[in-house]
Amino acid sequence: MNNNFIIEFRNIHKSFDSKKVHTGINLSIRKGDNVTVLGGSGSGKTVLLKELNGLIKPDEGEVIIDRENIVPMDENELVHVRKKIGMLFQGSALFDSLTVAENIAYPLREGNSIPEEEIAKVVSTNLELVGLPGIQEKLPSDLSGGMKKRVGLSRAMAMNPKILLYDEPTTGLDPPNISRINQLIRSMQQQFGITGVIITHDVKSAFEISDRIAFLYEGKIIFEGTADEAQKSDIEVLNDFIRGKIEYKDLD
Repeated sequence: MNNNFIIEFRNIHKSFDSKKVHTGINLSIRKGDNVTVLGGSGSGKTVLLKELNGLIKPDEGEVIIDRENIVPMDENELVHVRKKIGMLFQGSALFDSLTVAENIAYPLREGNSIPEEEIAKVVSTNLELVGLPGIQEKLPSDLSGGMKKRVGLSRAMAMNPKILLYDEPTTGLDPPNISRINQLIRSMQQQFGITGVIITHDVKSAFEISDRIAFLYEGKIIFEGTADEAQKSDIEVLNDFIRGKIEYKDLD
């Protein structure tokens, strides 16, 4: 087992009824790297993220997180693994009835005995981190789409994770907010040494924020390399995807 890798997918197979989603995925991610998984809707990118945090178990293969295979773990055994992982959901997934502070504090209060004054400090620090100081008492309905994403990132950072999962982090945002989110993704990596796994359709953003690119096609990773290598690749289907020539059935 290579200690430089914090995440390893080893020969992952997954089907839903008769639909084969993963047919032998192999991918290793180094500590501190940002890796973007590209692929069309229906290629199984979101399933890959769910396998990574134990929400979905593959039918075959191993998912190694920080030198532990999580596939055989039950929900109780997964608790300590999930504390290492934060996630920014596609729609931010904030609780509408909770304030910003309560949303960020939620993972800190779940199954933990952290003093409230310590929680308040974490909330304040994390809001400053994403450029939103002083909005603790606002409700999600008071926020723009870009602000919701940043609050979602604050919540993902609450448990001081080693790994951050980003599910379509720039979807639905205007160009200034896309740029802001991309800068924050790089900032999380550079300031805290966090490993990022990003799922996106946004090729331009992928090239900006990634150390490495993986391309998922027909159930396998058929390319893995730097952004520059991706753009120079002679893999026709990857070239077509990068240039926006491929249409996918939306099954993801």
